[in-house]
Amino acid sequence: MQIPSRRTFIKSAAVFAGTAMAPNLLLGQEKTLKQLNVAAIGCGGRGKSDIAEISNGNRMAFLCDIDENMAKGAREQFPDAPYFSDYREMFAKVADQIDVVTVSTPDHMHFAIACEAIRHGKPVMVQKPLCNTLWEARALANYAKEKGVLTVMGNQGATMEGTRVLREWIESGLIGDVKEVYYWTNRPIWPQGTGLTFPATPVPPTINWDVWQGTCATDRPYNPGIHPFKWRGFWDYGCGALGDIGCHSMNSAFWALGLKGDFTVEASKVSAFDENIAPKRATIVYDFPAKGKRAAVKIIWQDGVSDPNTDPDFVRPPGIPADLKLNEGFGQVFVGTEGTLFINDAYGGTAPVAYPESLREKARTIEKVYPRVKGGPTQELCRAVRGEGPKPISNFVDHAGPLTEMVLVGNLAVRLGKKIDWNSANMEARGLPEVKAMLKRKYRAGWEPKLT
Repeated sequence: MQIPSRRTFIKSAAVFAGTAMAPNLLLGQEKTLKQLNVAAIGCGGRGKSDIAEISNGNRMAFLCDIDENMAKGAREQFPDAPYFSDYREMFAKVADQIDVVTVSTPDHMHFAIACEAIRHGKPVMVQKPLCNTLWEARALANYAKEKGVLTVMGNQGATMEGTRVLREWIESGLIGDVKEVYYWTNRPIWPQGTGLTFPATPVPPTINWDVWQGTCATDRPYNPGIHPFKWRGFWDYGCGALGDIGCHSMNSAFWALGLKGDFTVEASKVSAFDENIAPKRATIVYDFPAKGKRAAVKIIWQDGVSDPNTDPDFVRPPGIPADLKLNEGFGQVFVGTEGTLFINDAYGGTAPVAYPESLREKARTIEKVYPRVKGGPTQELCRAVRGEGPKPISNFVDHAGPLTEMVLVGNLAVRLGKKIDWNSANMEARGLPEVKAMLKRKYRAGWEPKLT
């Protein structure tokens, strides 16, 4: 089924402009233009929920997934959308018929696919983390800026009201100067650590394994323990628990406290890992110097925590009641000089709870400053594309790129076992020249970066 291109559509509208029926016809045209043609790359797992979000008010025009079985549900729901197993073929054939792209694939392919979308001038949503290497995160943000394309990362918390309430309360001085922020997660909930094996298994005819491996230079055979979910533990494909949840959780402090720039980071309590697979557990501490009106702040990240209420190695944040039950999966606590804010999730989907309780009456008087967002990051992007709203907060250039870089430097500290003194402007670790080789992946022949 041939879909009219946007260019053809606009030309058709111009032809009608001089006719007597133009007002009514153009009203219909304008209404149709608001329904964007979406190309979804990655249709199962996270892709399924991204499709559910962006399809509201838009048209699922094309579906792309390396796994026919993972794409089955979306193909049945949108039977008129042509299906591709290779995103490169999709862009080559139908790029002029696409208005917006979603990228919901394993982390190692975010960069290559997003670059292809941006090269064709397509607004794009990319799941978190933006990339799984520091060089790619910086290069992708720069490329998006160069091409002037609207972008957003799929860290849902950036669009949630609780995140906005948190920043409003912090900026009002409700808890004084924020000195420490605690994050924890039960991730990884997939295999990590040493001793894991993934023997070669015949590739099912429904899977395009060549495209799944994509940019990764490691010639690793197919195994069902890698795709569709357990790839997250591999340094090649994912970036462990920190990469999976860090861009969700740490977004709150990054945005509310303005954490762009230099910092130091050090890892401890790191369980066994190797050159292929991330550890089951780690504690990672970031230190940000004072900046402007913001005091120096320490970020304490703990992953691999099975249950913070019973785990003997979990460091419980101060400033909250001793009998307060913490979320087993995720949580965050902001500790200030005058009080504490507790958020019992990873995203900011719930409003902060202030301690001591005497602060709550004051909190109710704090005015709303930041506009609320409806529909999550894909809908935020679509409104910007239509000219109905500003560019998304978590765009690649101003937010998602720097946030992802901050998170990924924590993994450098884990892998090296050394304190990292990060020079953000130069993208280097002071005094550790060996870090340079870890910033950029080795690319498989034929999959090298194309930033033209």
